[in-house]
Amino acid sequence: MHKKVLKALLLGIFLATSFVSYASNDKDDDKEFNAKEMILHHVKDAHEFHFWDWKGKPVSIPLPIILWTDNGLTTFMSSEFHHDDAGKVVVGKNGENFVKFHEKIYQLNGDSATFDTELHTITNGTKPLNFSITRNVFMMWFSVLILLLIFIPAARSYKKSKDGVPTGIAGFVEPLVVFVRDEIGKPMIGEHKYKKYMPYLLTIFFFIWINNIFGLIPILNGANLSGNIAFTFTLAIFTFIITTFSGNKNYWKHIFWMPGVPVPMKIFLMPIEIIGMFVKPVSLMIRLFANITAGHVIILALMSLIFVFKSIYIAPVSIAFSLFITVIEIIVTAIQAYIFTILSALYFGMATEEEHH
Repeated sequence: MHKKVLKALLLGIFLATSFVSYASNDKDDDKEFNAKEMILHHVKDAHEFHFWDWKGKPVSIPLPIILWTDNGLTTFMSSEFHHDDAGKVVVGKNGENFVKFHEKIYQLNGDSATFDTELHTITNGTKPLNFSITRNVFMMWFSVLILLLIFIPAARSYKKSKDGVPTGIAGFVEPLVVFVRDEIGKPMIGEHKYKKYMPYLLTIFFFIWINNIFGLIPILNGANLSGNIAFTFTLAIFTFIITTFSGNKNYWKHIFWMPGVPVPMKIFLMPIEIIGMFVKPVSLMIRLFANITAGHVIILALMSLIFVFKSIYIAPVSIAFSLFITVIEIIVTAIQAYIFTILSALYFGMATEEEHH
């Protein structure tokens, strides 16, 4: 019991120091703490991994900036901006000047940036084509590497095993693969058609799950891939494409000319069904994005209470509630991967369902 309490306290202290360091990095001595600004800053993507400040100097890992401008390809490391995100530091490369403003790279028309009256946009700059390796992009490729390191040895283990009994990492992976097959693939798609969809279902299940887990690690400074709408949009588009191309005659007939209902009702239902085709991937996209982002926002908001009330006595309450939400988030990481996968399988099953007589 004492060990469990100690582990919980250590986890709470770890969360507190990590998230409070997020807030303290954004807090100036002559500037009132803005919880909204801090939260929005840390849930969006960035061009570097900024961990904390040590003796007035930031501790971070820079990432490559890759831009395509009128002068061609321009590359440099994000460290050349010296952690500036306010458009003050100008980087001159390839005959062009660049600044970073709210994690967006601008190509300037002059030697310094000028802003609108509300300091929301840069008025003398344009956004070049940006192919930079951002924090989320880096974590995406890192998660792919982790999945390869898990599943390639697992596959080799099955190949070497004479009796088919999994050993090593395969023993951990097999129950999860069987779960996706027996609880998602077969019931949603059917016994005879589920196999060709299993590679995709397994990929998105493990890909979403492992990236959700990475998003919970405070030291990664909010590298939250599933909380990026572009990422969830791409996954939803893949599901939409597979569903569309898997649709059989019965599927399209139910969309464009619903059988078994009067003609006036067929005409009324057709636009609703067409809209429904596009609503399904949109719901997939928003559900994953919103649920993952909400958890991070809540945790950061609870930690912000320490600065809002300007009292250390609120810290135990913030830490306790943040720890509770974090435990829930650990469960949500798997639940959201499961929901996205099972809904994708459901759409595939609807597209391939045969007509019942």
